[in-house]
Amino acid sequence: MNPKVEQFLSKAKKWQDEMTLLREIILECNLTEDFKWMHPCYTLDNANIVLIHGFKDYCALLFFKGVLMKDEKGILIQQTENVQDRRQIRFKNVEEIEKLESVIKEYINKAIAIEKAGLKVVMKTTEEFNMPEEFKTILDDMPELNKAFYALTPGRQKAYLLYFSSAKQSKTREARIEKYMDKILDGKGLDD
Repeated sequence: MNPKVEQFLSKAKKWQDEMTLLREIILECNLTEDFKWMHPCYTLDNANIVLIHGFKDYCALLFFKGVLMKDEKGILIQQTENVQDRRQIRFKNVEEIEKLESVIKEYINKAIAIEKAGLKVVMKTTEEFNMPEEFKTILDDMPELNKAFYALTPGRQKAYLLYFSSAKQSKTREARIEKYMDKILDGKGLDD
């Protein structure tokens, strides 16, 4: 048991009982307890398997390779449309967790088996993301921006493409692109 997780749970203002019970269930599955991204994270040979996190309306188990799991019970949720690999099981109270305890263990064991088998999630490449026409035009007109954009890591490229293309109006897309051009030229990501 990791002391950082102990501290995290003892200070939790919301979902404390639920997260404590999820922790007990996970620890019965012989995973190593760690504390990553400010949350309890459980690993197998240093590979992330499952993470406990709380939100406003629910707490959840996040399976890092959840997309590869067979979901016979129909309980895995894709957090947002842009999340490619991870899936959650959400809970609103201790009773839901108690009712699903054997299923939770079953799903954790599936995630462990996926990791042991060495299965990998095939992520979409940057080229498969929508390139807004406004951004494509600017990249074509500004070779230095084009070079800087494609020198970014794939994750940073995807973040920009998702952010730019999520605007409904062309004017908004153009404003977003204009705002972030200097960051791209400096080799920085959207949130750097």
